[in-house]
Amino acid sequence: MTPPAERDLIGYGRIPPDPRWPGDARLAINFVLNIEEGSEYSAGQDGFSETTLTEMPESWVPRGERDLAAESMFEYGSRAGVWRVLRLFEERDLPLTLFACAQPLEQQPALAAAVRDGGYDVCCHGWRWVNHFTLSEAEEREHIRRAVKSLEATIGRRPLGWYCRYGPGLNTRRLLLEEGGFLYDSDAYNDDLPYWVEVEGRQQLVVPYTHANNDAKFVRGGFATARDYETWHRDAFDFLYAEGRHAPKMMSVGLHARLIGHPARAVGLARFLDHVARHRDVWVAQRLAIAEHWRSQRPGRALPPVEQGQGRCGRQQSA
Repeated sequence: MTPPAERDLIGYGRIPPDPRWPGDARLAINFVLNIEEGSEYSAGQDGFSETTLTEMPESWVPRGERDLAAESMFEYGSRAGVWRVLRLFEERDLPLTLFACAQPLEQQPALAAAVRDGGYDVCCHGWRWVNHFTLSEAEEREHIRRAVKSLEATIGRRPLGWYCRYGPGLNTRRLLLEEGGFLYDSDAYNDDLPYWVEVEGRQQLVVPYTHANNDAKFVRGGFATARDYETWHRDAFDFLYAEGRHAPKMMSVGLHARLIGHPARAVGLARFLDHVARHRDVWVAQRLAIAEHWRSQRPGRALPPVEQGQGRCGRQQSA
């Protein structure tokens, strides 16, 4: 029988803490470009082709055979889309976080060099773009270890943040702490501010991510045009900016090169970036900078020693 899950449905409650963002900013906003192309499920490695977050809702090719169309749609992201998105941020001198799977940077030396030389903030998105909740504990441990070693080799530094595909498994956070070196993970969607959790007597900082402010809505029916994208994100930004007068928050924006990288969509991102840039009292920040700021301003509290057999897992702390 599966044990009852521990959940926190309350969080910070009616009065959230003041994050004291740098410069007394009303809002911290973090843009995330997911680097996944080349690490998705493929017929050669996994026995079937990945079609998720492509232009088609499902494959027409029988499972077990290569879907060359889907592969080609992923390749658009690595061949064309990624360079367009990077250029949009470089032209505006705006920081950008990369949720980077390790395998694509092994396969794409020019992209690895751009990431390394551009000083981009890299949060590890796994060794491959696979569902960690389907991996055995031993397999997941090896994926985490391999991802860290791979990124150290391709970009010259280890990742300090972590984010799974879609969601973590029951062992993920504990295995991250076992591996060591991660300052935060983003395997949650449940708040507008970072928070601490207890994991077997240790603390882990969680910087929540989003599927709400995300270009995935282009393939899930939420967005049809660049104007849809711009309006949604501008409204979210404006609401949080106004709310920030008395309760500052953070906003995540998720991007995929094979989606937002197409010209008719990229123009919506460009207009939204320009909208953000016109506002004062906004901290456009790398995800690592947000994590480091939170750790400095609101460090996790010391925990009592854990008695043998009394481990903790996933209990939120409001420090």
